[in-house]
Amino acid sequence: MALASLGTLGVGGAARWFVRAESAEDVAAARRWCDEQGIPWFVLGGGSNVVIADRGFDGLVLQIGISGVSTAPDGEDSLITAGAGESWDGLVETLVARGLAGLECLSGIPGTVGGTPIQNVGAYGQEVSSTIEHVTVYDCVEHTLRSLRSGECGFAYRMSRFKAADCDRFVVCDVTFRLRPGPPTAAYADVAGYLKRADISNPTLAIVRDAVLSIRRSKGMVVDPRDPDSRSVGSFFMNPVVTERDVESVASIAGERPSCFAVDDGRVKIPAAWLIERSGFRKGHVDGAVGISTKHPLALVNLGGATAADVLRLASEVKRGVADRFGVWLRPEPIFVGFDVDPDVEFLTKAQG
Repeated sequence: MALASLGTLGVGGAARWFVRAESAEDVAAARRWCDEQGIPWFVLGGGSNVVIADRGFDGLVLQIGISGVSTAPDGEDSLITAGAGESWDGLVETLVARGLAGLECLSGIPGTVGGTPIQNVGAYGQEVSSTIEHVTVYDCVEHTLRSLRSGECGFAYRMSRFKAADCDRFVVCDVTFRLRPGPPTAAYADVAGYLKRADISNPTLAIVRDAVLSIRRSKGMVVDPRDPDSRSVGSFFMNPVVTERDVESVASIAGERPSCFAVDDGRVKIPAAWLIERSGFRKGHVDGAVGISTKHPLALVNLGGATAADVLRLASEVKRGVADRFGVWLRPEPIFVGFDVDPDVEFLTKAQG
């Protein structure tokens, strides 16, 4: 089974075996088969946050296709349970139409529901962890279904236990969100600026969703076959979280201070896009069959016929350029599948120092 067509980046070889799971029972059966045969597996959702090796994956790729959305009232709140294979943006669109607040700023993010708690997806002032009630997972160690409450998921900035220490243990089968009617979140600078230019002082949830979609499209961050800038994994690098001393060092080197965002532990978050541009990588930069989006410096795009090796080469060049100029090491957002010992993957995933 060719995998390139299943990812938004459009690179990667074939899977030796492939199966689509339509239920938690399918997930359990696939895992049992892999264990019995001694075969590795990889769990694929919407393919929006992965870089697949050119050699493919010598094992079973399990695509999650668990569907269904249900609602249960709980006082003023609604508990929304969605199958891990449901379209994420389709779910957000439905919930916004129902007047439920909390996810409207996460509009336009590609992929499926199951990927959102793994990545702790966030954008424009919202993170999915703030609305998650619990996550139903298949436990590959205990071979059973479990329900993990939000506090058990180890959520942090673009991180969770599903992506860290327990990355090979759990398969997300469905996610339950706690939402209620309310005003939209519209404080993030990009959204607030958009609404101000449109002379909208009291936006609805639907208006904020439309604003976010418009902003994301302007950056090539909404998957669109007509837009070559959207042939990417979205933001390739996370915004680095650093100390105030680091910020002062960056400002001294650049001759200007970046716009920073405070985080809970007293540190600050610097926009990776700002660092990339000031390290000499401009929007529209081309390197053979890959390049940097003409709309946003955080997106590395497949210009047509690119390989995974091409993508890794450019990503490594960007990370090295930022490290050499500012002493800040960027961390990649996507995961890397099917690579054995690869110096570019090792460098990209290496922490600073």
